[in-house]
Amino acid sequence: MTQRKAKEIMTRAIIEAKEDWPIDRLAEFLIENSVSGVPVTSEKGKLIGVVSLTDIVRYDTVPVKNVEPHSPHAYYLHAMERDYTPAEITSFHMEGESMILVRDIMTSMIFSVDEDTTIHQVADTMVRGHIHRIFVTREGKVVGVISALDILKTVL
Repeated sequence: MTQRKAKEIMTRAIIEAKEDWPIDRLAEFLIENSVSGVPVTSEKGKLIGVVSLTDIVRYDTVPVKNVEPHSPHAYYLHAMERDYTPAEITSFHMEGESMILVRDIMTSMIFSVDEDTTIHQVADTMVRGHIHRIFVTREGKVVGVISALDILKTVL
C-alpha cells in the first residue's frame, strides 16, 4: 500500500455542482448520483470549492416566521392573513425554490494532491484535514477524487 499512487485508486468520473444551483437542486443531484459531496465549479468551469450533504444540513431555508417584511413571501403571507385563520395558514405547506445557493454553503478550501502522491500521503492529508474526500490533480487540473472509502478499500 505504501508505494501505490493516488492515480491507482482515484475515481476518474468526476461529477460537479455549479455555484449558482439552489440547494434543493444540489440535494437531488447528490442523491441521484449516490454521493455525499462534489466539487463546485464556476460558470466558466473553474474549480472554486466543495459541497456536501453536511453543508446542506447546516443551512436551512428561511422559516416563515422570520421572513423579511418587504419580501414577496411576506406580501403573500400578509394577504392570506385577511382570508384565513392562523390555524388554516399553518396547515398550508408553502414551498418555493430555495434562495440559498451552492456558493452560499460550499467550502472554498480545496484539498488536493498530485496523481503521483502515495496513498499513505493521501490518507495522512485526509486525516490531518478532517476531510472525507480529496481531489487528485495533474498540472493543476482535477482528474479524479479519492474518498475515505477508497482509502479503506486499499487495506482489504
